[in-house]
Amino acid sequence: MSFTDQFDLSGKIALVTGASRGIGASIARCLAAYGAHVIVASRKVEDCEAVAAAIRQDGGKAEAASCHIGEPDQIARLFADIEAGHGRLDILVNNAATNPHFGPIWETDAIAFQKTVDVNIRGYFFMSQEAVKLMMAKGGGAIVNVASVNGVTPGAGQGIYSVTKAAVISMTKAFAKECAPHGVRVNALLPGLTDTKFAAALVKNEQILPKVLSHVPMGRAAQPGEMAGAVLYLAAPAASYATGMCLTVDGGYLVA
Repeated sequence: MSFTDQFDLSGKIALVTGASRGIGASIARCLAAYGAHVIVASRKVEDCEAVAAAIRQDGGKAEAASCHIGEPDQIARLFADIEAGHGRLDILVNNAATNPHFGPIWETDAIAFQKTVDVNIRGYFFMSQEAVKLMMAKGGGAIVNVASVNGVTPGAGQGIYSVTKAAVISMTKAFAKECAPHGVRVNALLPGLTDTKFAAALVKNEQILPKVLSHVPMGRAAQPGEMAGAVLYLAAPAASYATGMCLTVDGGYLVA
């Protein structure tokens, strides 16, 4: 393979969840820019269509799809539609996540607990399971799970979210080990603090933000687009010998 082809995704079908905004939208745009046909998925199809339309306007290939990954029947329907419409899936980026509770871990109620587990663990698991089956049938593929540095070092006030992201890291390694012989690579991205609506409780809090940034050697939050290149690498032929890896993009937070 030519070095110039190592990031070429032409002809690949890619599914990105939680892609209507923030990190997911940036990932979708990036994969499309390198040639993939991107299925932009999230709960609200109208927001997904806005991202897909922007990709098409820039000359890329994209379509919108509605899927709440916390609902197994919606996952099944999405993959049935992908198989019927494309006959294959080459790349899955599990990015959709939720964090309904911000505060002391002992105050996490049962509803917030279950919602976080359903989306961040169960959703990733069954999305990956369906993707692996489709990928194995067509010779392989790549899965990238968007975890978090909180999966390594729990964030204050983000207890159950951190627990689920630790599970995503473990899940990544488990799928990687079992799926490698079948041509499916599974890796994880561990973002640090990123300036998104999802992280607004931290980024927009003038009391909390300086404390958080004091632990980030680069001294700032990331922009969503700064995560996209890492996902591109993990999904592309350039990472053909990489599986079970956790790629940290955190401004130095975990080494501080």
